[in-house]
Amino acid sequence: MTDTTREMLISHDMHETRVAIVEDRRLVELYIERPKRSVVGNVYLGKVKDVLPGMQAAFVDIGLEKNAFLYVDEVVAPEDVAPAARRDIQALLRPGQQLMVQVLKDPMGTKGARVTTEITLPGRFLVLMPFSAFVGLSRKLPDDERERLERTISPLVPEGIGVIVRTAAVGASEADLVGDLEFLLRLWRRVQNQAREGLAPEVVYTEMDVALRLVRDAFGEDYRRLVIDDKRVYEKVTSFLKKTTPKLVRRVQMHKDRLPLFEAYNLRSDIEVAVLREVPLPSGGHITIDIAEALTAIDVNTGSYVGRKNLEDTVVRTNLEAATEVVRQLRLRDIGGIIVIDFIDMDDPTNRQLVMNRLAEALEHDRTKTRLSEMSRLGLVELTRKNVTDGLYGVLTTSCPTCHGEGRVLSDATRRITVERRLREILLTGRSSAYLVGLNPQTYALVSAPGHNAVAVLRSETGKQLSVIADPDVAPTEVRILIEGKAGSIGLDAE
Repeated sequence: MTDTTREMLISHDMHETRVAIVEDRRLVELYIERPKRSVVGNVYLGKVKDVLPGMQAAFVDIGLEKNAFLYVDEVVAPEDVAPAARRDIQALLRPGQQLMVQVLKDPMGTKGARVTTEITLPGRFLVLMPFSAFVGLSRKLPDDERERLERTISPLVPEGIGVIVRTAAVGASEADLVGDLEFLLRLWRRVQNQAREGLAPEVVYTEMDVALRLVRDAFGEDYRRLVIDDKRVYEKVTSFLKKTTPKLVRRVQMHKDRLPLFEAYNLRSDIEVAVLREVPLPSGGHITIDIAEALTAIDVNTGSYVGRKNLEDTVVRTNLEAATEVVRQLRLRDIGGIIVIDFIDMDDPTNRQLVMNRLAEALEHDRTKTRLSEMSRLGLVELTRKNVTDGLYGVLTTSCPTCHGEGRVLSDATRRITVERRLREILLTGRSSAYLVGLNPQTYALVSAPGHNAVAVLRSETGKQLSVIADPDVAPTEVRILIEGKAGSIGLDAE
């Protein structure tokens, strides 16, 4: 794996906070937090509303718009419940019961948040697990560090409490680990006290804002620097690092140039591409990204790239570029769930393995958990990526009011025929002899175009008076009756 120059940028204004991770001057991750922020990581005192034995799950009121979903496997069994009964949701929960839950996944679409009773509290170096009595270590830690950290932390953890040692703990001293553990234990005691004194539904612990969360979870020795354009955020971040990792404070810089921070790094085009269906590749090919309900499909195309040697060479180069760009877009858009990549067919097994190696290498930079399958004979690769939030696409876009998320709109011919048919129906079935109707401006242009004036034809067919005006408040295929009455009472003309 080649050395990567990695930087973190934090930009804050009155509208939103943006955190960008840049590798070799290219945007690879972008997180945006607006007033309606993510609730992942928050701990709530909730109340069980419904227990569903058929689904082995329960719905819990945590004070959000929709009740949260709690699956049986996410329930930590009380001490007085036999292990064999853990699979039965009715033996664990009852309607009206109060319990502490933590959000695993934000509400998405029609679904409420997904929660667990297995509370975890993340620190800089450790993650506290109050209900799990074991010590775990990040798989990304080097072997020698894993042994050292396990020897150091194991004697410090109280009985009945569990911890996970994070990747950020590389090089951390015993004092660093002790300080982080004591902080998390104090935090857990506060959460317990808040829950004992609270009345469901109530939030008892709020996860850090996006700036501090990304600094805590991602910023480390492998980052060249952290640049912040807001003084208050800068002070908050440096204060946090002074308490947790003082040696990293020198890498934090305040952006003071007139040119906005994201403009200085030329990130606008990368952000604009992050909401497009088609993403260009360096040699002229492109990938297309289609997000469906159950999975995301990514197709690789040679596009305008015709190559120099032969077809196989052209295909391999396009697939290699696509492998890198696909992972960048997964990280940038924070796409989760099932992902299917349709690479261009390659005859040589060596080339297929070359593409798979490039894909696996790119995924090593992804902080989110992924599972990669082998390439099929058809050139399809399946992978899963942990899904936590709606991702960048969900933050920056909304469903089209015309196509309602289908990604296509009605053709001009369909709109014209639909509106003409509706106009004819109104004139033939209506009791009035004159009508003034409003049409969408674009539809109005279609039905009154020279050589195809539908209004004149309908007047002749029905013998009724019809006047049409353009109304920007009318939907594309809507016909809105504004006035109806006797013939001669409506003086507007369609032409």
